[in-house]
Order: sequence, then structure tokens, then C-alpha cells
Amino acid sequence: MNAKLFRMVRDRDFTGVSGTGHVADGVEWPDGAVSIRWLALPAASTVHWDAPDGLEHAVQVHGHGGLTRFVWADSGQEVEL
Repeated sequence: MNAKLFRMVRDRDFTGVSGTGHVADGVEWPDGAVSIRWLALPAASTVHWDAPDGLEHAVQVHGHGGLTRFVWADSGQEVEL
């Protein structure tokens, strides 16, 4: 398995921090770990979740109950867990 790139697309920003639209880029590493980089200044930052359930944890924490979509960069399809 190769590393897979994804985007976080936020339809509604209830925190008022990251904004809406394409707010972050992420990588799912071959071992299942995930790294996410937020794009908006001044809140630009990077977070990491360890394997094997990194993507599940990222969606749980930053998906905001479906307000943020995780979309594979290569296909444009939403991530399905």
C-alpha cells in the first residue's frame, strides 16, 4: 500500500477557526497512521494520529458530526470508513 492523500472539506465551521471549504490536507500512511495539515493562518498546524486507526480517529475528532468531509485527492470520492 502507498501513502494516500486526502482533503478535508468543511461545509460549516461552527468553531469560527478554520473557515469553510478546503481547510486541510492529509496523508494516510501505509501503516494506517494519519497526518493532517491545516491551511488557514493563523491556525495553520499539523496533527498526527498513530496506526492502525489514524483515519478513524481523525474523522471522529475533526469530522464534526458530518460537517467536514474527508475526500481522497486522487479520486474525489469521500472517504468511507
